[in-house]
Amino acid sequence: MLEHLARVDLLDGPTPFQRLKRLEAVTGHRSLWAKRDDVAALGLGGNKLRSLEYWIGEAGRRGADILVVAGAPESNQCRLTAATAAKLGLDCLILHGGDPPAGEVGNLMLNRLLGAGIRFLGPVDEATRGRMARAAAEELAAAGRRPYLIGDLAVGALGYARAAEELVRQARSAGVDLRHVVLPGSMGPTEAGFLYGCALLDLDLTVHLVSVEYGADELETRIAAIVGKIEALTGDPVGDWRRRLRIHMDQLGPGYGRPTAESVSAVRTCARLEGFFLEHTYTAKTFAGLLRMLGDGAIPADQPACFVHTGGVPALFGQVAADPSLIAQP
Repeated sequence: MLEHLARVDLLDGPTPFQRLKRLEAVTGHRSLWAKRDDVAALGLGGNKLRSLEYWIGEAGRRGADILVVAGAPESNQCRLTAATAAKLGLDCLILHGGDPPAGEVGNLMLNRLLGAGIRFLGPVDEATRGRMARAAAEELAAAGRRPYLIGDLAVGALGYARAAEELVRQARSAGVDLRHVVLPGSMGPTEAGFLYGCALLDLDLTVHLVSVEYGADELETRIAAIVGKIEALTGDPVGDWRRRLRIHMDQLGPGYGRPTAESVSAVRTCARLEGFFLEHTYTAKTFAGLLRMLGDGAIPADQPACFVHTGGVPALFGQVAADPSLIAQP
């Protein structure tokens, strides 16, 4: 799938497809699974590795010798870019919004260990941070370097088009007629790529997006724009990808990055029932959404469903350091 596009293999094979037997016992559902993109080997794993396979493919095509990436201090994309650069022998410059914290934990600490160059830009908004990242890449080019700026949404989305194929292949090998997939709803590339892949393969799936950042209309608009760019990039248009899409707004709570009682409970539930971890910005609210769907019948008990764990677990350390009440006993 998409073999005509430049890609560098960073995953060393499919990520695990695991049955959630204890969660089944608690919820009464007959077939619950997790796609564990959080346990990919490189850089402590996460969904951005799939995007990086195509970003690095494009960087290699352009002869890049340094990767430039921008994000918040707890950005998983920045961590995995730094890890990929280290693995491939490239330099890496990370531009963080905000001021340097008093202590460095989680992803920021890992970025230091990985040897990335780090600049703090002060309290800038996302658009300004993007402009500053482009300016930094231009400065590097003027100095004789060959930078590649990480972040093209359509290129990055290709990784989850392949993920759709990988997941369904694993499900079929396990004898599972997968009917529902649950993903975080956020910036759009992961969601758009997965929906594009499902449409391209004509998969009979319902893709549930649990919004952690945007309203439903804005999220769908973002996804539609990225799907259009993917179609232009690949030359493979798809049909009505929207028929597979369901957006759930019940877990957003007070907003992006702000935990809710349900998401805090979901972190405990996942750890104590299945022995793996969630973080409080993306995966906890998504898992809480899964639990709500199982409870209200949006995912029927007899229809197999999969939670896609998009990773980001290192961010949990910084989140708890900032707010110890996140792990208080119920």
